Amino acid sequence: MNLQSVLERMTKAELLGLARAADVAGRSSMTKANLIAAILNEVAVDRTADKPEDSAPRCGHRSESGHRCGLPAYEGQILCPLHGKVNIADLAIPAAGKLGFDTWPMLLRQLAIGSYDPDPMGLDPVVADMVWHLMNFIYRDYFRVDVVGAENIPAVGRGILVANHAGAALPWDGLMLSVAVANEPPVPRRVRSIGTEIFNILPFVSHMYRKSGAAFAAREDATWILEHEHLLAVFPEGVAGFQKSQQEAYQTKRFGRGGFVDLAMRTGSPIIPVAIVGSEETHPVLFTSKRLAQLVRLFFPDQRIDELAVWLNVIPLPIKWTITFLDSVDVGGPTEHPDRLSVLEVSEEIRNTIQTKLNEVVGNRTGLF
Repeated sequence: MNLQSVLERMTKAELLGLARAADVAGRSSMTKANLIAAILNEVAVDRTADKPEDSAPRCGHRSESGHRCGLPAYEGQILCPLHGKVNIADLAIPAAGKLGFDTWPMLLRQLAIGSYDPDPMGLDPVVADMVWHLMNFIYRDYFRVDVVGAENIPAVGRGILVANHAGAALPWDGLMLSVAVANEPPVPRRVRSIGTEIFNILPFVSHMYRKSGAAFAAREDATWILEHEHLLAVFPEGVAGFQKSQQEAYQTKRFGRGGFVDLAMRTGSPIIPVAIVGSEETHPVLFTSKRLAQLVRLFFPDQRIDELAVWLNVIPLPIKWTITFLDSVDVGGPTEHPDRLSVLEVSEEIRNTIQTKLNEVVGNRTGLF
């Protein structure tokens, strides 16, 4: 019995497990036949992996000090993604051709040479690759994220991903959403998540935050991202959603004043609602405290927070996650003066759409782990 016959006898869930182990991109949206074909292709690639790496073309770019790049050339080109004609600030293409600790010496060398430029928002593709690699372990093996509807992520151009928010301790939902967009759609892309003030003012954290591709929760940053045809991720519940108690889990809070819809209308950007299940049990909240929030504001006066959650565990629980990308919402062409009532109506419609999907996914779960 050949390998294809063995695969055809397996269930789709078993095939998805093999595809996850083989790091098959876009597996969540594949049919059973496509999964079989993708796994067979991975096996064929592995059988030719004994060819010496040195036979692959290497990037010939030289820095101002004369150092040769040496990273693998990208898809038949003579340069690597860092120095070639690839929009690596938008497309999720590993600079070294793949992710893994074996690529880190090459990446660290690039950081030391400094022969490439971060994008104007601060994204450093080398640092982003390292963060992406580390987050893949949490994404695939710890939270075991399932993705539905990855085909709804725009393959090109601007778009706003709008998701429910939770976490209490760390913004795992923003991290996992970014990794999902880099791993799962037919055209893997980078998404720029915007976050609250504290991630932009803490030493070291603020640098890593920018270098990995995130942005500040300011209209100027968000507008720049969209006008340069990138993907933007927003969490309109804000701090109120992040600090939700367990009794309020998966009950979406008010989506602010609809700022993301106003932004979408002004820039003509489609909105892609996203329902994230798993994040709201990762750090169960025991209670919230206004006094602790006052203490935070004492040290970080620019931080907008009224209550601070006290959570149960320091290490996140290995909850199984599901991220669902819903159908895109078209808000029409750019307009300088969006109608205020329309903004609020669209914001509430999107909140209801996400809430409906959250209710469905949570209702169909058979367990947390």
